Amino acid sequence: MAGYLFMMPAILVLGIFVVLPILYAVFLSLHKVQLLGGIEYQFIGFRNFTRLVEDERVWIALKNTAEYVAIVVPAQTILALILAVTLNSGIRGQNWWRILYFLPTVTSSAVLTLIFMWIYNTDGLLNDVLGAVGLPRYNWLGDPAVALKGIMIMNIWSTAPFYMVIYLAALQDIPQSLYEAAELDGANGWQKLIHVTIPILQPVTFFVVAMGVIGTFQLFDQSYIFSAGTGGPNNATLTVVLLIYQAVFRNLQMGYAAAIAFLLAAIIIAIALIQRRIFGGDKL
Repeated sequence: MAGYLFMMPAILVLGIFVVLPILYAVFLSLHKVQLLGGIEYQFIGFRNFTRLVEDERVWIALKNTAEYVAIVVPAQTILALILAVTLNSGIRGQNWWRILYFLPTVTSSAVLTLIFMWIYNTDGLLNDVLGAVGLPRYNWLGDPAVALKGIMIMNIWSTAPFYMVIYLAALQDIPQSLYEAAELDGANGWQKLIHVTIPILQPVTFFVVAMGVIGTFQLFDQSYIFSAGTGGPNNATLTVVLLIYQAVFRNLQMGYAAAIAFLLAAIIIAIALIQRRIFGGDKL
């Protein structure tokens, strides 16, 4: 009883802010919710979930989000590892480099998005550079083929430093004796990285990739700001979370939004389980 009393504050917080909202979301997903003129619930069973299959914008959002995850997660993981290995190699002024690299991570996401919008603007920095070398200006934000890529570049640049710090902490825990033994066997720097560093960092890589997948699947604010909440141009920046936002706050379809949210949760859980199996998560 004493143990449960000590746990009670945490149990109450989890119950009120996690369990109850999930149960309410399950309830919403099975109902059509009328918000105007008083809240009313009409039970419709699994109709919200069957509607997901028929909604073309759901498939577009899933495709955009999957493309975003498939490119950003590997890129930010590799870049984070490269930066961490470089900073751990004893270069001069490494503390200043750490601060410089980490600044984008502690900067507001909205501020970074506005800065990159200015860079991508038709009168922005990127087109000024192109004009200086004699190349034509380009509508980066208005072209569906490159709009999502612009968000990818921004997020790779801004999130890799966070994972760099995690890798850096793990690198400093690797015993130096392992590298000395590898040198005695004739291993060069590249071989030590491939056969010593990367295998030892496997648990950290599992964590970095898992957190990266969860974070990228929840892309919202950058897409919202870039497209003014529309997911444009031509749905090129429409993500699953932005679609949930539109369903709730523009179309007032809370039940349908809850169904989309459960679809997203199921995808994230499935991918996390696959990652765990690939990385041998049960042994980490």
